[in-house]
Amino acid sequence: MNPINIQDDYRLLSPASECSYLPSETSVMDYRIILALNSNEYEHLLERGWRRQGVHVFRPACPACNKCRSLRVNVAEFRPSKSQRRVLRQNQDVQLIVQRPVITYQHIEVFNRYHQDMSQRRGWRFRQVDPQEYYQSFLSGDYDFAREFLYLRDGQLLGVGLVDVTDNAMSSVYFFHDPAWRNDSPGTFSALKELEFAAARNIPFVYLGYWIRENQSMQYKNRFRPHELLDEYGSDHANPNWKSPEV
Repeated sequence: MNPINIQDDYRLLSPASECSYLPSETSVMDYRIILALNSNEYEHLLERGWRRQGVHVFRPACPACNKCRSLRVNVAEFRPSKSQRRVLRQNQDVQLIVQRPVITYQHIEVFNRYHQDMSQRRGWRFRQVDPQEYYQSFLSGDYDFAREFLYLRDGQLLGVGLVDVTDNAMSSVYFFHDPAWRNDSPGTFSALKELEFAAARNIPFVYLGYWIRENQSMQYKNRFRPHELLDEYGSDHANPNWKSPEV
């Protein structure tokens, strides 16, 4: 196999700031702006703990903390738990459409309602975004593997999952939903539907992003088993070391 050499259009470290997940820690992010990626290059980055949002590819580079662990689920071995099966039953009337990402006014309306709700309940910073800002944040760049999972009930948009899909990996980029859907566990439901989609296509891994043991809002990711955690963030040319978590 030929070595993969990924060319950054720009790269920078973010200024040190208070971590939004662990306020006692200092956060630094390593950002790479890559305007175009093919599937092989992207899989290579995912295996090494990188994530993508728009043209930004990023991972933690914190000076004194390594608690953000990249987590991926083994699709072939995954079996939903009793509580996860209950979530599927609660949402059996929800329709899923998978397509290339688009922007509609319904997207923007649900996105803004979701973030306003999270601002009120969890203190997230909130301001209204418009279609141009949404495009720049999530849809800019040249990525043939970018998809969106639309969740609808009776024709009404309930939620949107931005998901990258290659032959050998899926990555949950971002998910937002109508606050009225919150009591039916939409985050868990969307992850389950992504795992179903991957299983039907023999995709071996679904990457659920970062997991922090001490962060309560991330604990749902730990319930998707079996999964693996990336041991450390190495260079593009280092072999990644994925391990099953300690029980």
